[in-house]
Amino acid sequence: MAHPRDQDLPHYTYEDYMQWEGRWELIHGIPYAMTPAPGIAHQTISGNISWLLKEALSDCAECLALLPVDWKIDEDTVVQPDNLVICYKAGGAYLSKAPALIFEILSESTASKDKNTKFHLYEREGVRHYVIVDPREQLAKVYSLHEGKYIKVMDATDESCEFDLGKCLINFDFSRIWA
Repeated sequence: MAHPRDQDLPHYTYEDYMQWEGRWELIHGIPYAMTPAPGIAHQTISGNISWLLKEALSDCAECLALLPVDWKIDEDTVVQPDNLVICYKAGGAYLSKAPALIFEILSESTASKDKNTKFHLYEREGVRHYVIVDPREQLAKVYSLHEGKYIKVMDATDESCEFDLGKCLINFDFSRIWA
């Protein structure tokens, strides 16, 4: 049962989200500022992940590696994963179907949201693989969906992991993201 004070909290929708300046995410009607901008380590790792995903997907005509883009899950939830792979044709202003693979890179301001809120959201929405990357520890926690629940596949530092994206199978070398 909702707490009586919860009724007093504002509840935002995609229509509200579209009016905001700057980078935001909206999860269950609650806005999250995506500021400050990601730091150099975060950007370097994200760029390396993007490059490695693009390279791994070069032979797959179905799947596409993307950097942050709106994924509108419903009217009160819009997220922007750091790196993602979709295995379907997308068009328009936002994604409307679950990506096959998502990487979130932790920062102090987003760690709790990435490890908890987004973990459960992505699990519920059927994202096949979720990777939580910790730049400080140089550690990536790799989860795969099994019977509707995420199970940890590995803690990766310099290991490779095979991702079954449904349309293709890719090998991802985690040792190459930290440089």
